[in-house]
Amino acid sequence: MSLIKYLGVILCVIFSCSSNDDGNSSPDITNGTIDFSITLGGSLNDSAQSVINTTDGGYAILGFTQSIDGDVSDKQNENFDYWVLKFDAQDQLQWSRTYGGSSDDRGQDIIQTQDGGYAIIGSSLSNDGDVSNNAGMEDYWLVKLDASGAVSWQKSFGFQGNDSGFSVIQTNDQGYLISGILDVSASGGQGNSSRTSNRHAGGEYWAIRLNASGDMLWSKFFGGSFTDMPEGIVETDDNGFIIVGGSDSFDIDITNNLGSYDFWIIKISDVGDLLWEKSFGGDEIDQARAIVKSGDGNFVIAGDTRSNSNDVSNNNGAADLWLIKISPEGELIWERTIGGSSFDVSRSIKRTRDNGFILAGSSRSSDIDVSENKGQNDAWVLKVDSNGNLQWERSIGGSNIDFAYGIAELNDNTIVVVGDTASNDQDITENRGFTDMLLIKML
Repeated sequence: MSLIKYLGVILCVIFSCSSNDDGNSSPDITNGTIDFSITLGGSLNDSAQSVINTTDGGYAILGFTQSIDGDVSDKQNENFDYWVLKFDAQDQLQWSRTYGGSSDDRGQDIIQTQDGGYAIIGSSLSNDGDVSNNAGMEDYWLVKLDASGAVSWQKSFGFQGNDSGFSVIQTNDQGYLISGILDVSASGGQGNSSRTSNRHAGGEYWAIRLNASGDMLWSKFFGGSFTDMPEGIVETDDNGFIIVGGSDSFDIDITNNLGSYDFWIIKISDVGDLLWEKSFGGDEIDQARAIVKSGDGNFVIAGDTRSNSNDVSNNNGAADLWLIKISPEGELIWERTIGGSSFDVSRSIKRTRDNGFILAGSSRSSDIDVSENKGQNDAWVLKVDSNGNLQWERSIGGSNIDFAYGIAELNDNTIVVVGDTASNDQDITENRGFTDMLLIKML
């Protein structure tokens, strides 16, 4: 059965069973009711990493697939390719495409561009197929798509080591900023333009500014002697950028490491000059995963913490979801921990129309802030208010491992969550292979 027909059958079945007992089937957008949970993919490994709401009221998903069967029909080998799926506002699949070459290519982040198309980024080991060149090992691979998913252009950036692209935004001038990890040891110190600094070691934050055609304007790396991993970007009102992630370095660009990994947040100018850097966390491992504008001129950053000291006022267990709000100057406004006695993390955050925030991640807990656990890791979805106070949370999954990586609020206030799953019971009705792409719709 085709993927479009399959989704139509599944969604009709689910919708017919989801009306309230009192006959009122209008959505309640305040409590995170699960509308449907389905799996997509083939007999091998498939995962969704990012989802966005689109201007037509639908949504687009980026991930990667190893499969050459099932829902994946345009792929010839069992190495990983980028996988993009576009759905309309009625959850009907409009198109599905894979992109890549003969080696491993894994998509991480998708945005809709101002022209109605899309930009997707991740990492590529290929040097053929859709990928025009490779500098050695993994490179950033950025692909510009039109509205129907056809490739408009694609660019690779990297050196001899593993250089992994994580995030893309479209800038105010219709260009792009992309970021990820630069293996600066393997690059021999290359990766900076017009910046004098000591040669770092290990992995660094690597930011690359591009024009609207994908041509490089500048590239800069930031970090210290150990591992620095960026995961989120926003453009600021002064046309600069804030990049967030984690760092266990304590030298060069990092001036105040608090212990092990910290949330490490940097502000750079529109030409890539480092304006300020701040570390937040405690004496254990703290990793920032995503950043959003808070709607009042400030920023909210989501990640996870294992600390219970310094900036972290409370810890419920092994790891908690950790939210912080900062000013444009990087000053801490508030912080919140949410979770139970086991491991609970966030991977994505979006601001909602009521100025609250929705988050996607995973949880192994079944106590304190987490109401239940279906088995091992569950996909975990939360809503907090503008001050970071928990309004509702839901665990979705089965008895095996389930993760949520991306979340979006649609034009009708419903929520789409994506990730991957190895389960085939409870909330997960079918498993097609090793891991499947997981798609959840919430009211």
